[in-house]
Amino acid sequence: MAKYYLIGILCFCTYGLTFAQNTFEATIKDLNTKEPLFGVSVYIPQLEKGAATDINGFVSFSGIPDGEYTINVQYMGYHTQKLKKTFPLDGQQQPFLIYLSPSSEEMDEIVLTSTRSTRTIEDIPTRIEYIAGEELSEKGNMKPGDIRMLLNESTGIQTQQTSATSYSSSIRIQGLDGKYTQLLRDGLPLYSGYSGGLSLMQIAPLDLKQVEVIKGSSSTLYGGGAIAGLVNLISRTPKDKRQLNFMVNGTSALGLDISGFYAEKYGNIGTTVFASYNKGTAYDPADIGLTAIPDFERFTLNPKIFLYLDKTEVQVGFNYVTENRLGGNMNYVKGNSNTGYFEKNNTDRFSTQLIATHKFSEHAQLQLKNSVSLFDRSIGIPDYTFGGKQISSFSEANISTSTQNTEWIGGLNVWTENFNQSQGDPNQDLSFSNTTIGAFLQNTWNIAKKWTLETGLRGDYQTDYGTHILPRFSLMYEPTDLLTFRTGGGLGYKTPTVFTEDTERLQFRNVLPLNVSESKAERSIGINFDINYRWPISGALSLSTNALLFYTRINDPLLLSQNEDDNYQFVQPNGHIDTQGLEANMRWGYGDFKLFMGYTYADVKQHYENGSSQYPLVAKHRLNNVLMYEKHENFWIGLEAYYYSPQKLNDGATGNSYWILGIMSEKKLGKHFSLFLNLENMLDTRQTRFDTIYTGSFDNPQFRDIYAPVDGFVINGGFKLIL
Repeated sequence: MAKYYLIGILCFCTYGLTFAQNTFEATIKDLNTKEPLFGVSVYIPQLEKGAATDINGFVSFSGIPDGEYTINVQYMGYHTQKLKKTFPLDGQQQPFLIYLSPSSEEMDEIVLTSTRSTRTIEDIPTRIEYIAGEELSEKGNMKPGDIRMLLNESTGIQTQQTSATSYSSSIRIQGLDGKYTQLLRDGLPLYSGYSGGLSLMQIAPLDLKQVEVIKGSSSTLYGGGAIAGLVNLISRTPKDKRQLNFMVNGTSALGLDISGFYAEKYGNIGTTVFASYNKGTAYDPADIGLTAIPDFERFTLNPKIFLYLDKTEVQVGFNYVTENRLGGNMNYVKGNSNTGYFEKNNTDRFSTQLIATHKFSEHAQLQLKNSVSLFDRSIGIPDYTFGGKQISSFSEANISTSTQNTEWIGGLNVWTENFNQSQGDPNQDLSFSNTTIGAFLQNTWNIAKKWTLETGLRGDYQTDYGTHILPRFSLMYEPTDLLTFRTGGGLGYKTPTVFTEDTERLQFRNVLPLNVSESKAERSIGINFDINYRWPISGALSLSTNALLFYTRINDPLLLSQNEDDNYQFVQPNGHIDTQGLEANMRWGYGDFKLFMGYTYADVKQHYENGSSQYPLVAKHRLNNVLMYEKHENFWIGLEAYYYSPQKLNDGATGNSYWILGIMSEKKLGKHFSLFLNLENMLDTRQTRFDTIYTGSFDNPQFRDIYAPVDGFVINGGFKLIL
C-alpha cells in the first residue's frame, strides 16, 4: 500500500513541476518606425535560457519556473531593456509588445572609401571586406615591418613569395596571379609595373587606419586592371586629440623594427608623420647555406599636411622609402667570401599625394586627385645586373551628388607610365611608355525598401592597346537587418607588361621586350554571389556567417615561354584561364572569446588547345582558424591554425600540404604602454624540411617555386607606447 502512496506523491510532484513551467512571449519593434525587429536576443541570465525574435519580431520560449526574473532584451544599435517579471504572469496578457529605441551612443564608425559612397558598410551593394581597429593592431604585431601578414590570413587571399633568397612577394586573390590585383594607397594607384615587385615588403602597417579589399572586377572607379580585385590601404588622419605612437619589435631571427606615428590638428591645419626603420639579418634556419631571410636595411618617411577650410579640405603628402637588400650564399652575404650566389636589391621610392575636396552642399562635391611616383631599382645577381627608373602619375577629377534614394559619381582620370632601363642587356631593352585616359560613371539606387542596385560604366583609351568599355553591376537584397544577399559582376582588362611574378623570379634576365603590335590586352569577365547572416543566438553567444561564390574568366592570357635561344618571351596562346570556388567564414562570439573559421576553395585552371590543367601555385583548399580570448583594453591572446592543400608547381611536380600554427598575445600596462609576444610558425613548417627549393649546383642554383614558408619558427616581441 505504501508503494501506491509513494507513486502518487511522485506523480503529484511531477505534475506540480510541470505546472510550474511557464512561457514568455513577446513581439519586439522599433520605437520610431514600428517595424518588427528580427534577431533580437531575449534572455534570462539566471536560468541561462532565451531565444531570438523571428522575422515578424516574435519570440517565445518556455521552461520558466515560478519566481521573479530579469529578462534582458538586447539588439545591436538599440538601447538594452531589462524587464522584471514574476511568473506565473497572473493577469498579464501575452504576447507583450516591446519597443526598442535606437541607441544615441556613437560606436566606432567604419567609413569605407573604396566605393566612394556616403553609405555605411551595411548599405553598400558592393561586397567589401575590411581590417580595422583592434584586428588591424593584432595582425600588425605579427609582422610590424610589412603588410604580408595582414593579407595572407584572410580567406581568398594568398601572398606568394617570388624569390627564395630576397623574400619578395605578391598578392594573389582567388588564385589569380598578382598582376591581376590592384594595390592602392588612399585610393591612389602608386604600386604597379616595375615598382610592384617589392611593394608588399616595403609597406609598414603602423600608420594604417584600415585595409579594404574588394574581390572580383572593380573596374568602374579604378580601371580595368583590378581583375582579381583590389586592396586599398587607408592611412590614419589627424584628430582633435593628439596621437603619438611608437612600436619596437625584435625577432629571434635577429630582425628589428622601430616605427613612430604622430598626428594632430591645429585649428584649420593638421599633420601626420610616419617614420620607420627596419633591419633584417641574414638567416638560414635550414642550415643549407642560403638565406631564408635576407640581410636588409630600410628607412621610411611619410609626412602629410591637411588643410580644413570653409568648404574645402586638402591633404598633401610625400612618401620616401630607401632600402638595401642582399640575399643568397650566407658566406657571401656575411662578407666571409667573395664568391657564391647572391641577389642584391637596392631601391629608392619617392611619391607624392594630393587630394582636394570641395563641397558645394551637403549632397554635392568636387574632388581632385594627383600622385606622382618615382621608383629606382637595381637588381644584381652573379654576372648580371638589371636596373631602371620608373615614373608614374595619376590624375583625376570627379564630381558626386546624392539624394535620399540615389547617388551619382562621375569623372575623368589619366595614368602615365614611363620606364627607362639603365642596366641590363641593351639588346633586350624593356623600356616602355604609355598613357591611359578614362571616363567613368557610377550610380547607386535604392530601387525599393529592401533592394539596392549599383551600376557603373567605364571607358578607357590606352595608347598601345586601344579602347575598352567596361560595364559593372552590384545588387543587394536585405530582407532583414541581419540577413543580406549580394550579387555582382563586370568586365575588366589588363594591358600586357613584362613586370610580372614570373619575370621577377628571373631577375628580368633574358626576358625579351613585348611586341606591342602582336599582343593584345587580356580581357576578363567575373561574377560573384554572397550571403551574410548575423545571429544573436542568446545572451553572450552570437554568430556571423558569410559565404561567397565566385567565378572569373580571363581570355587571351599572357604567358611567359622559353624559346630555342634560351630567352623568355610572352605569348598569347588561344585559350583562357578561369577560377571558380567558394569562400566561407564563420565568426562565433561568446563573452570574451571569439572564434574565426574560414575556408577557401579555389579551382583555377588553364584551358588551351591541347586541353586543360591546374594552374600552378594555387592551394585548392585552405583553412583559416583563429581562437581569441580578449579582455578589452587589458589583455588578449590568440591561437592560429592555417592549412594549405597540395599545390601544382611550374616544373610539373606537386608540392606537399602543410599546417602553420602560431600564438599571438598582447598585455596592456596602463593606458600608454603594452607588451606583445608572438610565436610564429610553431611547427617550424619549412619547404626545406619536406622539399627542395633549388636544383643544380650550390654556386649556380636554379630555384624552384616557393609554395611554403622558408623562414620556419620565429619568435617576435616588443612594446608599444601611446602618448
